[in-house]
Amino acid sequence: MRQEFDVAIVGAGPVGTALAALLIARRVCAPARVAVIDASFPASAEGADWDLRVFALSRASERLLAACGVWGRLPVTHRLGYERMCVWDAGGTPGGRGSLSFDCADIGEPNLGSIVDGRALKWHCLQAARQAGAVCIEAGLRDVAVDEGAVRMRLADGREIAARLLAAADGARSPSRQLLGIGTRGHAYGADALVMHVHTERPHRNTAWQRFLPSGPLALLPLPDGRSSIVWSVHREKAERLRALDAAAFSSALDEASDGVLGATRADTPLASFALQLQSANVYARERVALLGDAAHVVHPLAGQGLNLGFLDCAALVDVLEQAGQAAAFGDLRVLRRYERWRKSENQPAAVGFDALDRLFSNDDPVLRALRGVGLQAVSRLPFAKRWLAQRALGCRGDVAPFITGPAEP
Repeated sequence: MRQEFDVAIVGAGPVGTALAALLIARRVCAPARVAVIDASFPASAEGADWDLRVFALSRASERLLAACGVWGRLPVTHRLGYERMCVWDAGGTPGGRGSLSFDCADIGEPNLGSIVDGRALKWHCLQAARQAGAVCIEAGLRDVAVDEGAVRMRLADGREIAARLLAAADGARSPSRQLLGIGTRGHAYGADALVMHVHTERPHRNTAWQRFLPSGPLALLPLPDGRSSIVWSVHREKAERLRALDAAAFSSALDEASDGVLGATRADTPLASFALQLQSANVYARERVALLGDAAHVVHPLAGQGLNLGFLDCAALVDVLEQAGQAAAFGDLRVLRRYERWRKSENQPAAVGFDALDRLFSNDDPVLRALRGVGLQAVSRLPFAKRWLAQRALGCRGDVAPFITGPAEP
């Protein structure tokens, strides 16, 4: 027997499940008319320690999560509003020469965004989708065919699904994108991001720190229990050398790389890593198909914007469907092209900008080093420029769906 839906979302990560909850919350779809399909759904996150994957969420992402009933569910033990940020070059000093600092008080905000536990976020987005009434189907995707009336999917367990719209939110390697024959462009960075939680000698003071090194950026993100989460991007050969170190030697290398900004560090979790890449799907939309999140675009993590861009994809897709205002619009390519134009106009400049920043800072060329210092110093002396950058990072500037411009829940 074939099951039929208005929207079938492939991918049970935060982007896919937030989209499901938002479609229902905004009354774009009736509860039982939205499906979330994934080969494996996350287990409960209750009582678990912080995941090694953490996200820096913008204000716009917080508002979207509030709009679909997720933000209020996230335990305060698994999210932290950070109040300050300090970025500095390898040749500079934090808070001094060759650095740039931001403070939420300077822009009249309670914080600059939130550091959120990846496991908790994934779980509570799924719970919000389930409680909104989305139908969760645990099975892999085997085949996809699109015709004038519907997208028809065959699952690994033999079930058949038909939907007016397929929303592909199944990650950078997106099986649904591959089955649809949608190509990508981009490149691998030949680098890995090393992630770990550490104890630090000095308190982080709700401050996110990031140092740009010739080998790649190092970020120390504050966690609510006093620990910090590191995201250290380094070229592959150095990553292999760092992974081979014992705990004491790794801590020494980390202390040197961080310029001792928080004093001595001590590992609290095992070290993990993931490969870095820049990738963009050739199209975000086809008849009855829309790509969102990492299925559509993957960016360098130095600005922590990957998931934020995915959540803005959700908001834009819901907004264009809502504005179209008719059931036939679910698969209408003219409507979906509006989504594609909207999000490409935001995502592509962001991806190019993050890539350029990595190229500018991840080298030791003396001319570029001097230019970096001058640039950081100039921006730090221009309050309006700092304010614009902070508001842009919050998602308060740019083309954002109007229904996520209100305040998030506390």
